[in-house]
Amino acid sequence: MTMPNERLRTAMLERGLTPVGLAEALNVDPKSVERWISGRTPYRRHRYAVATQLGVDEVYLWPDALSADQVASASESEIINIYPHRWTVPSDLWRNVFERAEEEIGVLVYSGLFLSEDAGIHRIFQQKADAGVRVRVLLGDPDSENVAQRGADEGLDEVQAAKIRNALVLYQPLRKIEGIEFRLHRTVLYNSIYRADDQLLVNTHIYSFGASQAPVFHLRRVAGGGMVTTYLDSFERVWDGATPLE
Repeated sequence: MTMPNERLRTAMLERGLTPVGLAEALNVDPKSVERWISGRTPYRRHRYAVATQLGVDEVYLWPDALSADQVASASESEIINIYPHRWTVPSDLWRNVFERAEEEIGVLVYSGLFLSEDAGIHRIFQQKADAGVRVRVLLGDPDSENVAQRGADEGLDEVQAAKIRNALVLYQPLRKIEGIEFRLHRTVLYNSIYRADDQLLVNTHIYSFGASQAPVFHLRRVAGGGMVTTYLDSFERVWDGATPLE
């Protein structure tokens, strides 16, 4: 006996789509959509079309539809490039990635001081916010134990907290702009995440090394892949537990 697809039903409700509306958007019979909601798994081309229309991942709607090998292959395809150190990432790549954003920009760091010092990035964030893009920046709480521990791990001690406070000062002009949100988190970060819609730059963290010395993965979401979705879910969890910056 098939079980109703509550994830599909919920995603449609959240976007105000009826079975008829989704069927019209996909050029299929409304009865097909009703069968999908009832639990039948559609063909791959329809799964991809539905996921795209609803703005969610195909694997989220139909977690059992792809084999482990298919998910692994799709996830591997999400890797655009790997840089051995953050300082080896071309300077214009950061701006190009953010400039392509049409819906979401997200930054999850402890300080990310190099980004807060970049006037070009500031302009892009302001322009994107003015165009309706949601811009969210998560910085470490300089008074938190995890920031102090990260500073000790890097041999910076209290300098780590000072870098965050410096970033807060540099971001002061952006904190007044509607559409740009800042929060402070008290989380242990295993990666810094820089998001522009479905593209990510993920800067890994390595014990006793600064973030600039650690590798960076350039990723883009691929239907059926799981890497980008996992990082985005992590970002949202940190965001939900962070404190809005007044």
